[in-house]
Amino acid sequence: MQIHEGRIKAAFDSGVFVLRLCGDVRLTLSATLDSQAKRLAEVQGLKAVMIDLRKTTNVDSTALGFLAKVAMAVQGRLEQPPTIVADNPDVQRMLDVMGFSRYFTLVEAPITEPSELSVLDEMPADEDGLRQRILEAHRILMRMSEHNREEFQPLVEMLESQEAASPPR
Repeated sequence: MQIHEGRIKAAFDSGVFVLRLCGDVRLTLSATLDSQAKRLAEVQGLKAVMIDLRKTTNVDSTALGFLAKVAMAVQGRLEQPPTIVADNPDVQRMLDVMGFSRYFTLVEAPITEPSELSVLDEMPADEDGLRQRILEAHRILMRMSEHNREEFQPLVEMLESQEAASPPR
């Protein structure tokens, strides 16, 4: 199986925000996901959020942390939790293990297909920005479940110690 480089597409139409992740979605796309989460926190007229993972071959933990941030950005603002569409059994299992069903509605097919999705430009991130995003994503995941806290605590502690040891710029 060939793994395709990750891309993110988005659309906002009639109050519905759709985010489609394609291919191998890794920490290199975390700045793009972070900006979408921040944008969603401020968007007016938002009625629903759908994250489409049907074209995703892999999502790393940093990208998952920013998907969780999307849910937290809209928490309490929508009538229903954001929806994640995932038909790949491996992706479904990962979402389940990570506790995503507590923050999202998980389905295998959307109620309606989104119309036109635009490819989002990948936002560049320097090394410090990347380390900050990795740390933030894993802290978010740790808050989602005890399993995640145990799983990611060593990584977070290592990144925090690196952060403390690096000289300020």
